[in-house]
Order: sequence, then C-alpha cells, then structure tokens
Amino acid sequence: MAVDLEKKGHIGVITMNRPEALNALNTPMLQELEKVIAEVEADDEIYVCVLTGAGRSFVAGADIGEMSEYGSVAGKAFSDYGNSVFLKIENMAKPVIAAINGFALGGGCELSMACDIRLASEKARFAQPEVGLGITPGFGGTQRMPRICGVSNAMEMILTAKQIKADEAKAMGLVSAVYPAEELMDKAMELAETIASKAQIAIRQSKRCIRRGMQTDIYTATAYEAEAFGVCCATEDQKGAMKAFMAKENYTFLNK
Repeated sequence: MAVDLEKKGHIGVITMNRPEALNALNTPMLQELEKVIAEVEADDEIYVCVLTGAGRSFVAGADIGEMSEYGSVAGKAFSDYGNSVFLKIENMAKPVIAAINGFALGGGCELSMACDIRLASEKARFAQPEVGLGITPGFGGTQRMPRICGVSNAMEMILTAKQIKADEAKAMGLVSAVYPAEELMDKAMELAETIASKAQIAIRQSKRCIRRGMQTDIYTATAYEAEAFGVCCATEDQKGAMKAFMAKENYTFLNK
C-alpha cells in the first residue's frame, strides 16, 4: 500500500508510503488516499487524524513522470481529481494534523494546506515549484496559500518557485510550530490526543464553522456559528461539562 492507516486509540495515523519516489503523488496514490479518507470518516472510533510521510519526505509533489505525458484535457482531469481528494480532507468532519517531516513540494505543500493544522520538522522544506516546470499549482495551491499566508507571500512563493525552510514557513503562517525531527510525531500525537480529549461534537462543529465561514461573508458565517452553538447546547456533554465546571469537578466527555 502506498497510503497506510494505523489506529492508535482515537487517533488515525495516515502515512504517505512511497519513499522510493519521495512519496510523489501519482493517480494510484491519490486513489488510495481517497479510500483511506473515506475509511477514516466512516470509523466512529477515530476522532482526529495525523497525516505524515514515510522516509525523508512528506510528499515531494505530484509525479512528474506521469504529468509529462499530459495534454490539456488529461491535465485538467488530473487537477480536478487531486482537488477533489484534497477537498475531502478539508471537508472531513474530523480534524487533520499534518506532521511535515521533510519535503513538502508542489502537491505535497498543497496536501499539507488541505489539513487543518500544520506542524513541521526542522528538516521540512516547502515550495510551489510549478512555474519552473511550465505549469501552475494544480491541487489548490493558488487558492489555499493566499488564504493561509496572505496574497503577497503566496504570490512570491508561487511566482518565484522558491523553496523555503521550516522557520520561514512558520514566520509566514504556513505552519504553526517547528520541532526537532525526532520530536515531530510525538508532538503531533500529543496535539491530536488533546483534541481527542475534548467534546467531539463541539470539535466538529467548530471545524465546520471555520471552514464554511472562511468561504463567505461575516454575516452568513456568524449565522453558521449560532447554529453550531445551538446544536452543542442540546448535547449531554454540554450539560455535564458545564455542571462539572460550576461544581469545580473534572468531567470526561461522553461524546454524545
């Protein structure tokens, strides 16, 4: 398998596992990733995902050998398909943490941006090198990067095709934290466990509000938030957690 899924308690660890090609994304690998995403979504015991890469790369881009043979029709179809898979990650009810262990170039950088939270190893490297290959980013890079990092940073990254280090990625908001390589997965799992320990209905409603709200105006977005707040107020966890708070007691979420 080029995409592995391992369950660790309530955490699903997805590993891009094609290290001989630096985990470059070809069509079969995208198909496997799509199946794994569906498996995670359907598994009620998985609350949070961590997505990482095997070997010294997170994902070193889309497979240039495959893309080099494309004409305009096949190229558009490949971009459409990659975008559809990444949108499934972005729209998954469960939070996804990218643990970026090495090269996140082109499609790999785009894959990380489809995740909800990005943590990087000090060895991580980021780029959107597509204009140096005669193409544009094809898996959402022109859309997610300006939303995440601002238009000027995105323009510079994409139009120069430059590669940046993890500390530069943190400075521009592309990742939220940088860790020594040997600590990355432990830190990602620690973060995942923290999220998994909270009220999962509230977690999923919060993610949904953020994702939907970023695509619309503030009035529509706050209406989504009010709806989500109301949903949470009808849960057992809201009643139990607030009662425990007032009584200065601990509360373990039932997640229902």
